[in-house]
Amino acid sequence: MINDSLPSFSPHQIVCLEHDQSYLYGEVIQIIESKNLCWMRPLLLAVFPPVVRAVDDFLEAKELLDLRFTSDVAYPLALFRPALDTEVIPLIGQLEILDETKEPNAGSKQKLRQFLQQIWQDNQEHFLGTRLQ
Repeated sequence: MINDSLPSFSPHQIVCLEHDQSYLYGEVIQIIESKNLCWMRPLLLAVFPPVVRAVDDFLEAKELLDLRFTSDVAYPLALFRPALDTEVIPLIGQLEILDETKEPNAGSKQKLRQFLQQIWQDNQEHFLGTRLQ
């Protein structure tokens, strides 16, 4: 989902970056207004089945990846939306159940990189003039 007007976020707010059936949730660290970027710390990546028919389907991710120990992300502000408590709290609860190790695995880092690359490829117009120096 891409917003036409730039959203307003606060530090520590949970936001979502979505592509197809994949949802990246993270905590806002800072808004870089001069570049219209949102600097966020990833929490989790949830991949849902292609067809969500009921609220319970949305609570049951097909794949849930813990990204709390991966690199921060700075992406165009227009690509983010606020995360709803009702969508993210159950996922964080599932994440805590899965939290056996405190270290990210290489697969999670690779899936995050692939997800971000897909966002970049499909939304290149939002990346013009956003380069950090």
